Amino acid sequence: MIVALIVACEVGFWVLLALGLAVRYLLKWRRTSVVLLLCEPVLELVLFAATAVDLKNGAEPGWEHGLAALYIGYTVAYGHYTIRWLDGHAAHRLAGAPRPARPPRYGMARARHEGALWLRTLLAAAVALALLQAAVWYVGDGDTSSLRSFQWVALRAAGIHGLIALTYLLWPKRPKEGSGREPERETVGR
Repeated sequence: MIVALIVACEVGFWVLLALGLAVRYLLKWRRTSVVLLLCEPVLELVLFAATAVDLKNGAEPGWEHGLAALYIGYTVAYGHYTIRWLDGHAAHRLAGAPRPARPPRYGMARARHEGALWLRTLLAAAVALALLQAAVWYVGDGDTSSLRSFQWVALRAAGIHGLIALTYLLWPKRPKEGSGREPERETVGR
């Protein structure tokens, strides 16, 4: 049941996002689009509640409960970022707004961008770890090995992403020689 609910929440996320953006830019109903986009966090609350109820009803903690915690952590950390990114592209395509700025490609600006993304991953891991630890305490004396293993998954994901972000700091990417590209300038306010 939990796996089906995770899939339903993911599908619901994209359906609500598409509806919210379509209503905003095609029908010009800004308030309705805000309401639709504000329904996004409700999906995570439903998943969280269903997971808690499943454990309360005596379900053996399994990988699906760990996956639910990781999914909730990811959407907490990256949900708003994803919505904002897609909103910028929808505004460009559907409402004639200027093209959204691309992330920096080179130098320290790219390293800062990668560091900011890693901080989001760190937040996602922290949320997942907290939810998984709460589930471990909630289950009590039962077998919590699958929940513990998903805590390690969250830590490994944050660690690997941190190492990747660190490579951009230690070895900043540079434009290819002769490509005609100048290194990107630092922009104020980013």
